[in-house]
Amino acid sequence: MAKIELKQPVIQEIADNVKDAQSVVVVDYCGLTVEQDTQLRRELRAAGITYKVYKNTMMRRAFEGTDFAALDQVLEGPNAIAISKDDATAPARVLAKFAKTAEALEIKAGIVEGGFYDAAGMKAISAVPSREELIGKLLGSIQSPIANFARVISQIAEQGGAANCAAAPAAEEAPAAEEAPATESN
Repeated sequence: MAKIELKQPVIQEIADNVKDAQSVVVVDYCGLTVEQDTQLRRELRAAGITYKVYKNTMMRRAFEGTDFAALDQVLEGPNAIAISKDDATAPARVLAKFAKTAEALEIKAGIVEGGFYDAAGMKAISAVPSREELIGKLLGSIQSPIANFARVISQIAEQGGAANCAAAPAAEEAPAAEEAPATESN
């Protein structure tokens, strides 16, 4: 069997993994201990992210003709890729969080929703909350004014303010009626 025939399934695997990906992040993993690598893989798997180490030439071939071809410029030395098909910012978030404890891990670059980002751009993307967090914040901000209004109405009702509020306009109308000018009778 020729070498090219042995490499083709690996290239196809990479191409299949990145085909519908929201984001692909390239990292330099050199210097991680086995413990750290195992922990990183566990965290990425829990977040639904595929993490694999491939040869750079195979990644280049798989990326040809796709948005991910822009990553060719950072494919030097030992690299791994983290691929997410669901959450575009998840790989950057998980990797950046892990890199704080494991200084050997270096995020090189990534493609997020078709756009190329260098290491600094990936750091900025890692600060973006997940979709679920953003939806939760939106719902919280929508719910807050309604909850505050309900609380105010409840407090007014508890204090008996509803009766006082209804009596106050009636009391204001009565003096206005008494002060009406009298008509002259001739």
